[in-house]
Amino acid sequence: MGLLLALVSKLSTAARRLVLGRPFRSDNLSHTLLPKRIALPVFASDALSSVAYAPEEIFLVLSVAGLAAYSMAPWIGLAVAGVMFIVIASYRQNVHAYPSGGGDYEVANTNLGPTAGLTVASALLVDYVLTVAVSMSSAMSNIGSAVPFVNEHKVWFAVAAILLLASLNLRGVRESGTAFAIPTYAFMIGMYTMLVWGFFQIYALDEPLRAESAEFELTSEHGDILGFALVFLVARAFSSGSAALTGVEAISNGVPAFRKPKSRNAATTLLGLGIIAITMFMGVIMLAQATGVQIAERPGEQLVGAPENYEQKTLVAQLADAVFHSSPIGLFLIAGVTALILVLAANTAFNGFPVLGSILAQDRFLPRQLHTRGDRLAFSNGILFLAFGAIAFVVAFQAQVTALIQLYIVGVFVSFTLSQMGMMRHWTRLLRTETDADARGRMKRSRIINTVGFICTGTVLIIVVATKFLAGAWIAILAMGSLFAIMKLIHKHYASVSRELELRAAEAEDIVLPSRNHAIVLVSNVHLPTLRALAYARATRPDLIEAITVSVDDAETRALVHKWEHSDISVPLKVIASPYREITRPVLEYVKRVSKDSPRTVVTVFIPEYVVGHWWEQLLHNQSALRLKGRLLFEPNVMVTSVPWQLTSSERLKKLEPQSAPGDARRGFLD
Repeated sequence: MGLLLALVSKLSTAARRLVLGRPFRSDNLSHTLLPKRIALPVFASDALSSVAYAPEEIFLVLSVAGLAAYSMAPWIGLAVAGVMFIVIASYRQNVHAYPSGGGDYEVANTNLGPTAGLTVASALLVDYVLTVAVSMSSAMSNIGSAVPFVNEHKVWFAVAAILLLASLNLRGVRESGTAFAIPTYAFMIGMYTMLVWGFFQIYALDEPLRAESAEFELTSEHGDILGFALVFLVARAFSSGSAALTGVEAISNGVPAFRKPKSRNAATTLLGLGIIAITMFMGVIMLAQATGVQIAERPGEQLVGAPENYEQKTLVAQLADAVFHSSPIGLFLIAGVTALILVLAANTAFNGFPVLGSILAQDRFLPRQLHTRGDRLAFSNGILFLAFGAIAFVVAFQAQVTALIQLYIVGVFVSFTLSQMGMMRHWTRLLRTETDADARGRMKRSRIINTVGFICTGTVLIIVVATKFLAGAWIAILAMGSLFAIMKLIHKHYASVSRELELRAAEAEDIVLPSRNHAIVLVSNVHLPTLRALAYARATRPDLIEAITVSVDDAETRALVHKWEHSDISVPLKVIASPYREITRPVLEYVKRVSKDSPRTVVTVFIPEYVVGHWWEQLLHNQSALRLKGRLLFEPNVMVTSVPWQLTSSERLKKLEPQSAPGDARRGFLD
């Protein structure tokens, strides 16, 4: 077993080095921090990727009411862009006020209390998982429309893409940022090129551009939609378009990853993200209106005049086809960078989730393992947890974007709303003690911005819940509630353990020291391992030392006793009868009797063990010792000591290279 563990350790270390690269020392953390040009693609890929599907979601919802409803798309887009502008302005205040990386969780926890903070944390963690699931599923759907084989196996392709993205992030935030910078900037350049060239042709060259679906007739599924039904439809289209806001909060959660001055660089990056996302979002909607793009939820039923077996292209693909009609390469490039940005969109979650998980673990709401950094100074456990959570959603919903999108957005607007409420209280609290007129003026302006942000995000949250609850948002809400309860229980456990240890530390002076040390050496035969165990037991200078053996075979026991009596060993050998041929139970009962007869006596059990060189040898040795140790550890006032004896086969293990242990890189043990 020892060799098996050694081989597994060596293989896992080699695999980690192959996938992750050379470990970093803790004092190299400053070298992994991001400049703004790298931070933008690292944290903005989610928000920017929404340009590929948020406008399309607006048109899809409005298509239920027919072509006439499309006239409302620009106004709905303006409403979404307005909310995005307000949210970005609000989060710039968050970044300056709370640069530690806690983001919405820290804001809510500090200003509204632990319950609000934990609510925000639950919402964000679920939303991060869904971000990865939705982005990957959407990417596979887009690629699958061009490559049928991918569409047939999109679940497994999505899973593979998630694992690949996780491995890139495990290499460290700096390297993952560099890897994602080129495709993210390529997407931005491609989208702006398409928009500028398209509008230039329409308004400067007066050349009419028509999308392939512009010649079809879009019909309403339910006839004329008026009154409350129309209002509900517009609200649903607005809530679907609000997917464009996902990922905006990631920068406030990732401030520690920026170079100094962290807050200023993060705020500048956030402003740049807002300008780029809003202009691309509105540009896509306006160009879609100008080219007559029609997107239907059920194209076979709603698009009259479409050819039989018509495969509806995505909104961005139709725009690229119309704009670059004379150059097919333009369509392929736009389709390629769009599919790529959707894959990389999940990277925002891979940067936000581990940092938030680390902070929650530090506050004892999540397992402590999520708080520490891995070999490459990334929060490895958080990255893996996120990857497996997203894979679970992708497999459960078979990578269907339409089903997953209904679970989306709720969590992020819960965090938006509570965060803005917390910032309002933050500024109000500071204004009570601030006397400088200029500082008070800045605080009042910030409070106004956050108040407007609270009103807007709260309103959007109500609309999202009302329009998406029955469509699937209830699953996300249930997941948030379950996670909230789990984190409460984890915190309760840690608090209970802490109180228990503190009480015992406070009572240390009252603890009665053991009066004696009773050493017991387990004997199976008179051989070198037994002699070493006896020698070590004597070296501890116990008050009483004895050797015991369990009689499971009378003949073997008599031979052992005879050999013992004729040896030079001065320690008495006690034979314990075992009518049922057990070893563990008789030893355990004997130790309990000794401990019970002398409550102030510490019983130290010395167990000889073989150190072997092959995994199969471990199966032949030490099994009784392992079982016995497992039971003795639960006994009070009983200490267990293993005395190793290296067999010849173990020599080969000494020639293997030393294996790094978990956490060595964090402690600076590795070069």
